[in-house]
Amino acid sequence: MKKTLVFITILLLSLFGFGQDTSEIALRDIKKNEVSINPLNLIAFAALDVDYERVLNSHSTLGFDFFYRFSDSTDDNDDIIDTDGIFDKEIAFTTRFKYFFGHRIARGFYVEAFGMLSSGEHDTYVEVFNDVGNFIGSRDVEEAYTDFALGFAVGGKFVARNGFFIDLGFGLGRNLFSKNSPQIILRPNLYLGYRF
Repeated sequence: MKKTLVFITILLLSLFGFGQDTSEIALRDIKKNEVSINPLNLIAFAALDVDYERVLNSHSTLGFDFFYRFSDSTDDNDDIIDTDGIFDKEIAFTTRFKYFFGHRIARGFYVEAFGMLSSGEHDTYVEVFNDVGNFIGSRDVEEAYTDFALGFAVGGKFVARNGFFIDLGFGLGRNLFSKNSPQIILRPNLYLGYRF
């Protein structure tokens, strides 16, 4: 009986001795889901750009981004502010995978691979010829497109202990299928969000 009591006491002490104190672990290292918004696109370009990201492990995340550009707006003089020159895409859905460097849990500097399905209108240079084949003139024609792009990005995600974060990055990609879409796409990112 004495040996059994000693064994149980040692077992319980060892369990308590190897237990972790989770009060010292920051929320950013426990939580796995993130939501964020790009305030720069919203304020400057009248485009809603929201994001959901899931932490897969300490070095990688998988994210989904929804972009919607509101129609062109007017200024104080009722002149149309053309945002088409900034974003050809009107709506886009992006899936991306991020790989983080270092020993921190899904934060710090990263590289990203993304795929983007986008739709919008793009100006295309068109030359006009008569029936005989003589050049008459040229002009830019706005043509609708839907296309899929692949690309990569680099950036940094900086997460506070309470879960709030800022994600700064820059991406570059290429549309693959439509001749009416812009060939190269740029993805400047500034996301503010919360990890929960």
